[in-house]
Amino acid sequence: MQPTSYPVNQEQLQQIWRVFRESGQLPPELAAAADAAVLQSWRRCALRAGPTPRPKTLKEPAFRSVLRAQADLIALATPFIEDIYQFMEGSACAILLADGTACALTVTGDAAAVAALAQLEAGPGSYWAEGQLGSTALGICLLEAMPVQVVGAEHYFPTFHHLTTSAAPIHHVNGRIIGIIAVVNPAAAATSHTLSLVMGAARAISGQMQTELFLEEANRRLTEVNTVLEAIDEGVIAWNEAGQINHINTQAGRLLHLNPTAALGQPLAEVMKLPAALRQAIAESRELQDVEMNFFVNGAAVSCLVSLRAILAGGPQPIGHIAMLRPIEHVRRLVQQQVGAQATLKLEDISDLSSAMRRVIRQARTAARGTAPVLLRGEGGVGKNYLARAIHNDGDRADKPFLSINCRAIPHELMPQEFLGYEKDAGHGRPSKFELANQGTLLLDQIEGLSLEMQAALVHVIETGHVMRLGSSHPIPVNVRIIAATSANLEQAVADGNFLSHLYYRFGIFSITVPPLRNRVEDIPLLVERFMSRITTAQWAASQYGQAAWIDDEAMATLRRYPWPGNVRELENALERAMNQSGDGIVHVADLPEVVRSGRALMGWSPQPQPVMTAAEAEREAIMRAGWACEGRVTEMAEQLQMGRTTLWRKLKRLNISVEQFKR
Repeated sequence: MQPTSYPVNQEQLQQIWRVFRESGQLPPELAAAADAAVLQSWRRCALRAGPTPRPKTLKEPAFRSVLRAQADLIALATPFIEDIYQFMEGSACAILLADGTACALTVTGDAAAVAALAQLEAGPGSYWAEGQLGSTALGICLLEAMPVQVVGAEHYFPTFHHLTTSAAPIHHVNGRIIGIIAVVNPAAAATSHTLSLVMGAARAISGQMQTELFLEEANRRLTEVNTVLEAIDEGVIAWNEAGQINHINTQAGRLLHLNPTAALGQPLAEVMKLPAALRQAIAESRELQDVEMNFFVNGAAVSCLVSLRAILAGGPQPIGHIAMLRPIEHVRRLVQQQVGAQATLKLEDISDLSSAMRRVIRQARTAARGTAPVLLRGEGGVGKNYLARAIHNDGDRADKPFLSINCRAIPHELMPQEFLGYEKDAGHGRPSKFELANQGTLLLDQIEGLSLEMQAALVHVIETGHVMRLGSSHPIPVNVRIIAATSANLEQAVADGNFLSHLYYRFGIFSITVPPLRNRVEDIPLLVERFMSRITTAQWAASQYGQAAWIDDEAMATLRRYPWPGNVRELENALERAMNQSGDGIVHVADLPEVVRSGRALMGWSPQPQPVMTAAEAEREAIMRAGWACEGRVTEMAEQLQMGRTTLWRKLKRLNISVEQFKR
């Protein structure tokens, strides 16, 4: 009931209650004086309630289960209940907290009032719904979802006529009633202030619940944001308008060599020395996108790419800034994937049937385990680049960058900026080739084409492990394996003053000479097999439906007789032409280039002149040609070579040539 005047007319309430209980209805004049909500409750109770209350109290195990389920509500409401009791102590009142089913969870108050409720079986664990205790403030509040005060005879059962019950619902954020807070005190002390008190407490509890829900949601979102910031590869630093660091993730701490916990809350300018370009962008509230900068932390330079964003809160002035930091190594790796080559060739993939190539592979394996520069020597086309990739892929740098540079392809005047890179203001510049190949391998093909200035710079990088960009004032540490390839006479170049002796001696630890193909004829069949397989695969990938899959014996013999001045590269090109010429899926002699069929290498005007052979090389070549021509028959070979059989056998043994390879 929400009376309009106090004190309440108890006699009138008794008369109204008596008439209703006797007749089940009220005359119009009495109905007008009765509270509508109470009257509706009486009518419901008249239909389903008996002559006396039917109190229901949960047994101990069930009540403990309810208390565990409502622990959050109890913890949230207890401070407000204690505040209410502080003001009402000594007024014979009891304060109840009930759940959404009107089950009393806690009963607090004066000892006499609490004991009186226990005698009425309305203490903790009891249900105050209409079906159990009739018309009470708690039962009506649960149904009407509004604050209610029931005074004296307004209670349906006379057992409660000496009491006043005041109750208000506690609403969840979604509007559902999850609890009720009520005050039970003597009917003679009924006052509207009691109802106001429980209303205020209920709303405060609902507001606190909403606040905690929003706070929990905010914490959950903050946790998600922190998890995202820790999961990304970039370093993140956020600071407010006063320059104090608000957030620094683990990646930023690792990149800048800082302890994120210690740096939090510190002025950014005291933790590190900011680049001038970054300070200017902050002052101008200007955004930056992937600008290379150098931070100085504890006196050491740290290079990274910086993206800067201003944090705005609806106003024109930023309330802070956030910087995204990316390690230079990540960018170098991406660039290397575009301009470099991924080495997949292994040393075991290189043909080594000949004793000369077996010796080369042994030297290459030793070089792959080392760290010193490697020099690969040999005629053009012998496969020095392939061998360099195999050395890289057989070492502990296999999963790191492999960058190949042709030194003769770069003009001398452009070499410094191409090899060393350069640095300009605001982070605009270009990294050096040594930085792009950092932790990996840099192949310098035709190294004799390097200018003397670049040769000196290369010696400096090898000796110090640092590179200095053009226009920069600080060295950049690099860890790169240098492999050089050349077909020139470096000794003569050193004597002529075109190649620095210091650089030449740097390559003295691992110097590998790859023999020409004419000196390792035994490797030709395996090379042919691999080249044909690769060419066929490429033709299928290009939808050209390559059909040639093998080569006949006569064509193979022709390939073995040819001196191959262009070495492995010429062999591969000849096979590709022959496979394109083949009409039946088999490479025949007629499909081979004319110079290969005739066995006469191009001379003088040829793009690749016939190399001059030593007497030993010429002798081996003559024996090999005789072997193929006579199909391994030693007597016929001796006649062709105009020497005795014994002499021929002695030479075959010395040159490690087996006649079995010539037999069909």
